Amino acid sequence: MTTLFTAVRTLLVLAHRLDRRRLHTAALLLLVGLLATPAMALLLREFTDSALDGAVATTAWLAVGVAVALVLELSMGHFAHLFYFELGEQQETALHQQVLAVSNGTRGLEHLDSAEFADTLTLVREDVSRTRASLEAVLQICGLALQAVITTVILATVNPWLALLPLAAVPPVLVADRAQAVLDRAKERSAESTRLSRHLLALATSGHSVPEARLAGAEGELMRLQAAAWQRSTDLLRRAALRAAALRAGGQLLFALAYGGGLWLVIRQALDGAAGAGDIILVIALAVQVSVQVASGLGLLAMLQGAGRTFERLDRLRAMAAEEPGPASRPAPDRLEQGIRLENVSFRYPGSDRDVLADVSLTLPAGATVALVGENGAGKSTLVKLLCGMYRPTSGRILVDGTDLNDLDPAQWSARIAPLFQDFARLELPLRENVGVGRLSALHDDPALREAIAEARAERVLDRVPDGLDGLLGKGYGDGAELSGGQWQLLGLARCLLREDPLLMLLDEPASALDAAAEHELFQRFTDAADRARSDSGSLTLFISHRFSTVRSADLIVVLENGTVHEHGSHDQLLARRGLYAELFELQARAYR
Repeated sequence: MTTLFTAVRTLLVLAHRLDRRRLHTAALLLLVGLLATPAMALLLREFTDSALDGAVATTAWLAVGVAVALVLELSMGHFAHLFYFELGEQQETALHQQVLAVSNGTRGLEHLDSAEFADTLTLVREDVSRTRASLEAVLQICGLALQAVITTVILATVNPWLALLPLAAVPPVLVADRAQAVLDRAKERSAESTRLSRHLLALATSGHSVPEARLAGAEGELMRLQAAAWQRSTDLLRRAALRAAALRAGGQLLFALAYGGGLWLVIRQALDGAAGAGDIILVIALAVQVSVQVASGLGLLAMLQGAGRTFERLDRLRAMAAEEPGPASRPAPDRLEQGIRLENVSFRYPGSDRDVLADVSLTLPAGATVALVGENGAGKSTLVKLLCGMYRPTSGRILVDGTDLNDLDPAQWSARIAPLFQDFARLELPLRENVGVGRLSALHDDPALREAIAEARAERVLDRVPDGLDGLLGKGYGDGAELSGGQWQLLGLARCLLREDPLLMLLDEPASALDAAAEHELFQRFTDAADRARSDSGSLTLFISHRFSTVRSADLIVVLENGTVHEHGSHDQLLARRGLYAELFELQARAYR
């Protein structure tokens, strides 16, 4: 029952916060409609007795009363729907915003690497849209509860034993709670298969992966694996649904027996002359109402229990994403004077028993151009994520001009980073928004957007997009312009260059979508922007590349191996040491001879 109370409390508090006037109006209209039902049963009793007694005038007025009660019963719910439906949509939107906040509203990203978090998030995302009708269920449940109390009092006036009839609804409610628990456990067990199925379906239908899958002849295998994962999930849920249905049917059978027993008592009382025809009509009408109340209540309870489980999972997500409170955030420096210092930094991803970085101590001077070099898996991208504040070191600390990065205001620090990652975002949005997301305050600043595009040498992209800055990119959401991988990357660079006074400029594996000449031009554009940022704010430029023709121009080259700093220095210093860097450089140089 805790889950049910969680649902009722959460929905009512949220609705009251969003629009209390609409909530109160909907509740009042619904209550009038629900109370008209027992009132109509009382009027029917009086109508029957008056008709049998031949009181024509009284019978006529009672007939009018029955008609009015019937109109109220049938119409008030529709008027209430106009109010609570829109409020339910507002609640759904608010819940989606809460899910987004839980996923993205924290400083770090450690929770996103947890399989438990991913499974729970899948369940919440699947079920949030179903909570739209839950507010109606809360109002209906509250109204039915009041209606049941009034019905019980009226039944007791006919025969005290009939007051026990609503209690017969308790076993079905308890059984329904058990049935919902069966469904919830099945959903949790099937979450991983559901998530895998959706991932495989995306791979088999996404424009980015379909060409490779088709050339490899893997489409059929992808769909076979998707179907198998979906079947596992479906089988689990179907078996749980059958078991839950059997439990609910058993509970309803118990109530049906009690309902039949109540009717038998009244008919026997009427045969003994202790009750009139009107009493029989009253009991039949009210017993039918109790039956409807139980049937409706069980359905509503199942809905609310599902909503309550969703809210509990959302609370669990918040707990998994919660960060320990730290000291008051300090503002990011206006200018980088000393640089960034890593002191004995180690890091391992959540759930892993292996350090990706181990005891890294390193100074990255302000205004310097630093290149990270190393084989795949050496820890380069992880080090970049730590510098961005996406993760916190497992041990050690990162100092920005002597201030611990954890103490800096995360929003301010993020705003002073100009990144271009290897897996840069391809935003199928208008060109304005694709670039403007780099600095939202410039979203409608056409000169600033055009300047960033020009600095990135992406004018050709602008020229080929119909409607210019307001033209759509990609085919996912309309007939937008198709871009090559290199063109998408130039727009990513434009987003990066749109940042104002960056303290840290990042370029992660630009060769992923460009040839050597295009990469050289990209680095030239990036270097020009870095030179300006260096003079304006003392910006530190950090890039990762496997092309040593690009790396050799860096002021400082850091060679990572197995998560540790193997060596560092300038290009000439590292060649003179004849270490790992020299070995890698000569291997690549021979490949170009």
